[in-house]
Amino acid sequence: MPESALTIASLLVDPALQEACGQWLKGGRYRVVPMALGSEAAVDLDWLREDVDAVLLQQGAAAQLTFRQWAEQGLLLPAVVIGEVSGRIDYHDAEVHLPADQLEQLSYSIDAALVRLLRRGLQGAGSTTAGASGSGGAVEMTEGWKLANRLKERLGYLGVFYKRDPARFLRHLPEPEGRDLLRSLQRTYRDLLLSYFRDPAVANQALESFVNTAFFSDLPITKTVEIHMNLIEGFAKQLKLEGHQNDFLQDYRLALLDVMAHLCEMYRRSIPVDAPITMIMEGSAAAVAP
Repeated sequence: MPESALTIASLLVDPALQEACGQWLKGGRYRVVPMALGSEAAVDLDWLREDVDAVLLQQGAAAQLTFRQWAEQGLLLPAVVIGEVSGRIDYHDAEVHLPADQLEQLSYSIDAALVRLLRRGLQGAGSTTAGASGSGGAVEMTEGWKLANRLKERLGYLGVFYKRDPARFLRHLPEPEGRDLLRSLQRTYRDLLLSYFRDPAVANQALESFVNTAFFSDLPITKTVEIHMNLIEGFAKQLKLEGHQNDFLQDYRLALLDVMAHLCEMYRRSIPVDAPITMIMEGSAAAVAP
């Protein structure tokens, strides 16, 4: 296992889910450490505070109470919550949500979780964790800096702010893996459309999940538009078969614009302030490549 491997503490209750996540995180980039979720979990995580880079959590009412206790104690780690996208916060408001049927995106979600928590810590934002105490902001800032420094030592740069792994770009994946990732992204985008006007909180989590993976996999903008159009076309056909009007589907262009705006913001933040103009142009060209 290389020294630069990220240590992921897995607190998943379902053994099948644990095994599936392990399969998607196998290889030299990650070291997955299964941990029991119970009375010992907080103690173990506290002991591993200096070594754990991110955690995998499973959605659930009982688990949510444990996660909130961690937040109250200032134990904040980058987190990917596996389970139904519900719009609620299970651990802290920088967590990333991923449904169990979209695990093809798991490695990209971990990168996103690292970025989200690091950005909060490095910006010195006040704590807005679920149930966190008033002193949580200072703890968050301290832990954010410690995590950032550790990632810089392991990966050679400040976390994943300005560098993505080209080996995991969609265009560089083996064809079967690329197809799986695209199908997973289609499911995520479908979740976004189904909840976009009905449940904004759920839609926001689905949107973030899609944008995170699109960014870290360098999904071309043209492919994003294609996913949107194919889903809308499918909805239109289904509504027509059922004898319903489908004119309102045009309103879902707002969802596509929302996705594009979020993607643009991620690309903007990924470029260092002192980056040469050639780097900016290369990044822009890759984003729109077919």
